[in-house]
Amino acid sequence: MFIEAAGTQVHYVEHGPGTGAPTAVFLHGFPVDHRIMTGPFEPVFARRPGWRRLYLDLPGMGATVAPPEVASTDAVFDVVRAAIDALVPGPYVAVGESYGGYLARGLAAAEPDRVQGIGLVCPMIVAEHAERDAPPYRVLVRDPELVAQVGAEVLDADDVGVIQTPPTWQRTLEEVLPGLTAADAEATARIRADWTGTFPLEPRPYQRPTLFLLGRQDASTGYADAWRILEHYPRASFAVLDRAGHNLQIEQPALFEALVDEWLDRVEEAGTGVGAGPAQAAALPAR
Repeated sequence: MFIEAAGTQVHYVEHGPGTGAPTAVFLHGFPVDHRIMTGPFEPVFARRPGWRRLYLDLPGMGATVAPPEVASTDAVFDVVRAAIDALVPGPYVAVGESYGGYLARGLAAAEPDRVQGIGLVCPMIVAEHAERDAPPYRVLVRDPELVAQVGAEVLDADDVGVIQTPPTWQRTLEEVLPGLTAADAEATARIRADWTGTFPLEPRPYQRPTLFLLGRQDASTGYADAWRILEHYPRASFAVLDRAGHNLQIEQPALFEALVDEWLDRVEEAGTGVGAGPAQAAALPAR
């Protein structure tokens, strides 16, 4: 499906009940697409069918074409806000992975009373790579069966996965590679050239349920920079997972699902209009 937002035809995938249900908006990393979010999150929400889920393709990625004027992270942020305004009439929770986490922080800062919770998976905290505090890349597990299947040279070209096994590789092929292949190289280079947003990120403490999920071996965004902003999120759980790089959701799926479930419990407990408040508790299944 598509919706016009700030002059851009934004592609999105929707699951669950329609308008009026508690809503989660998902923002993927750069330059992948919505599949990196539907793969890990839909199994969680299969246990919570009362939620409406909106997975956006960011401009220049997936099926969302970026017009020439979308040439910065600020422009991407404007498109995202316009798309959410068009799709969601009221409060929602924002879930961001990597670059999408940077945008989600901006959404929470812009409308803290509307954004009723944020979930951050390997979020981009510091925009410029050279300024990030991240560990060097290293592979912890390389399964000989996978080496025989795809070849060591293919695995050597992967600078993200730290757990290289047939199951993680298959999920990478299904959830990560399609977005990388679909990305518009010219558009993403244009955005990358003006990468650091000027929108506020933490102008004040954000008082809603928050989740930081970070990989101990994440060589892309790291985990230490996130620790430095933790005090801006007094309702945050902060988890750094071993055996996890920038694709934490693929490499530690059981812990990922458990921690996302617990965060959603806290959102619903808050009863602030997105989760199981008095008007919506009947719509959410007993678990």
